[in-house]
Amino acid sequence: MIGFYNYTVILTYMSLVSSVMGIFLAMGVCGGQPRPTAAIICLMVSGLCDMFDGKVARTKKNRTEDEKKFGIQIDSLCDAICFGVLPAVIGYAVGLDGWVDVPVLALFPLCAVIRLAYFNVAEESRQKKTEEVRKVYEGLPVTSVALILPLLYSFHKDIGRCFPQVYGVAMLIISIAFITRFKVKKPGMKTMLAFIGVGFVEFVWLLYKTKHM
Repeated sequence: MIGFYNYTVILTYMSLVSSVMGIFLAMGVCGGQPRPTAAIICLMVSGLCDMFDGKVARTKKNRTEDEKKFGIQIDSLCDAICFGVLPAVIGYAVGLDGWVDVPVLALFPLCAVIRLAYFNVAEESRQKKTEEVRKVYEGLPVTSVALILPLLYSFHKDIGRCFPQVYGVAMLIISIAFITRFKVKKPGMKTMLAFIGVGFVEFVWLLYKTKHM
């Protein structure tokens, strides 16, 4: 079979499966009605999986160069769908369905793919020089949308009719941040645990708002 099959890619594939389910839910394929709330939860699950897939991969000490390169490529390909395509589909599901919204919906995954492709090139070059773990990112990491957009969505009932426009503006700003040159320090374990805590609070808040609105 083509590809590399070991435990180092399990979380990456779980992240992709979660996002594909999110896309179906947002489009209304499951149940006939768009379910953006369920899709947002799928986005959060994908973000959680992605948070640890690199750490899991590095526990395998005897990885070949081809396995390392495959890991980089498969991670970015899955990220393009999880954090590029899924947020755009959610945008359509929440009301960005006019022709004037199409440029924003198209720009978001485009900028995500550009950033991921640039990261792949830069990471491959970096790994030829050093085996140290990357400490700084350039541009806003695409995985950040797994925290930003659920937080925004948790207030969609409070924002009301203007929420699709607010979501669209957020997508536009995030798109630009994906491809803007600025340094972002890679989070350590304590920061990652804090992110998980924030994500859990977002999840609980989202469920509460959904049930009581």
